[in-house]
Amino acid sequence: MAQSGKSVFSADLLAFIEEWKEKPGNLIMILHRVQEEQGYISNEAAMEVAERTGIPAARVFGVVSFYHFFKTEKPGKNQISVCLGTACYLKGGQDLYDELANILGLKKGQSTTDDGEFSLEGVRCIGCCGLAPVISVNGEVYGNLVKSQLAGIVDKYRK
Repeated sequence: MAQSGKSVFSADLLAFIEEWKEKPGNLIMILHRVQEEQGYISNEAAMEVAERTGIPAARVFGVVSFYHFFKTEKPGKNQISVCLGTACYLKGGQDLYDELANILGLKKGQSTTDDGEFSLEGVRCIGCCGLAPVISVNGEVYGNLVKSQLAGIVDKYRK
């Protein structure tokens, strides 16, 4: 829980945790719900999950770090996903990812811009292989892309 003794979770999430804390497979279900509510799983949230469920904190952090789905960094307001599945990768998906990182000014290992406006992640498949290479911004899909189109797409989402 937060140092003030208050929960970092909503009343709905607290009720969900209470309902699930004794069920088999509870940890992944609870963590999914935490991420759904908060957009990521902070250290504080992971500690509160451990406290409320009686699951050791090491196990909670182990699950969070093992599954790629769980995010431990607060995402930007605009979330950019670059497909790196086979079709997209072969048609330049990695080049798109690298160009977007450059446009956004991300340093190696950084996934969210300093101002919190954008997050960038590589994903295995967006499901639009016929439009490869593909990116999605906040769920809006852009296909048949070349690097020169990326700055214009990013500009549409700037403040």
